[in-house]
Amino acid sequence: MILSERISHIKPSPTLAMNAKALSMRAAGIDVISFGVGEPDFDTPKHIREAAKRAIEEGFTRYTAVSGIPELKDAIVEKFKRDNNLSYEPDEVMVSCGGKHVLYNLAQAVLNPGDEVIIPAPYWVSYPPIVVLAGASPVVVGTQEADDFKLSPESLWAAVTPRTRMLILNSPSNPTGLVYTESELRALAEVTLKHNIWVVSDEIYEKLIFDDRPFYSIAQVSEEAKSKTFVVNGVSKTYAMTGWRIGYVAGPSEVMAGMNKIQSQSTSNPNSIAQKAAVAALNGPQDSINDMLEAFDQRRKYLLQRLNAIKGVHCNVPGGAFYAFPNFSHYFNAKTEGGTIRGSVDLCEYLLTEARVALVPGAAFGDDSFIRFSYATGLETIEEGLDRIEGALCKLV
Repeated sequence: MILSERISHIKPSPTLAMNAKALSMRAAGIDVISFGVGEPDFDTPKHIREAAKRAIEEGFTRYTAVSGIPELKDAIVEKFKRDNNLSYEPDEVMVSCGGKHVLYNLAQAVLNPGDEVIIPAPYWVSYPPIVVLAGASPVVVGTQEADDFKLSPESLWAAVTPRTRMLILNSPSNPTGLVYTESELRALAEVTLKHNIWVVSDEIYEKLIFDDRPFYSIAQVSEEAKSKTFVVNGVSKTYAMTGWRIGYVAGPSEVMAGMNKIQSQSTSNPNSIAQKAAVAALNGPQDSINDMLEAFDQRRKYLLQRLNAIKGVHCNVPGGAFYAFPNFSHYFNAKTEGGTIRGSVDLCEYLLTEARVALVPGAAFGDDSFIRFSYATGLETIEEGLDRIEGALCKLV
């Protein structure tokens, strides 16, 4: 079989690959603790599950409009107005099969071969491949741990070329948990507007922010900034609905129409039952978010205290999402029975084998000095996992 050239440029998702390896070890009877996959460990709230049951009982199990049912689009429009003070019309909204699908459709609709897309690193692992699959080129711009991994206007300006088409921003961030402030986004918007660059604002972790930090979208900077921004969101992280696969985006109607064409020839409509559940999620009680946030915050504080107490390890305070991104470079070049640890991939392999703890190497996110921890798991599991990691690190020479 001869595969297409584009496949040779794409690697499997490192997070899913690590989770698959951990699951394989568990299936073999090995007790593995996973800090790998980024999904809430809570049940989908009851009123959302009940809405899905009603949809089944009422026979809402057939094809829907490709870009989403009107009821869900109206709920999304209301969500933007209520939570972000952003006004959209239903034809400026598109619903897809998860946030990743939104980003893929968007890239296919607006990018051309030769276009460049600026991606600050550390980045979510799927951003570069999605750009590559559209025939465009990712331009990775490194950020500094001392600056909380935030892209500066100066760095953004220096990365712009005549071929720059788009900037991808993720706040709160996977993997670092950074949260951009209003003033920081205004400064970045000055650069993007000056150079006529589109912004993809990935806000999937919008509701998961700690320490009473306010959330601000770059689309709120001005009407001009809004007109050049695609706001991407979904129900997966906020309502523990990762498996329901509902993501959405708001932006110019002509681009939404283009995305609709692409989706009509690939997946067609998102799952009909999941769409009804998403309506209940957006329009219904929001209490579950606070309950989840309190649990995440407790875990975050414990995890940070333990990580920063490990010899040679330091970790910035994540302002949102449910990830920590500690620096483990102190252990690079250490000797093991199997050889020398050269970077984050080797260290994660060692910790999986020696400590039976699954983690995702920072190399997958564009910065090899770090390892990503997802604290979307119980406190007891986090404590046991860190105990194992400390024990394995003490064996390194």
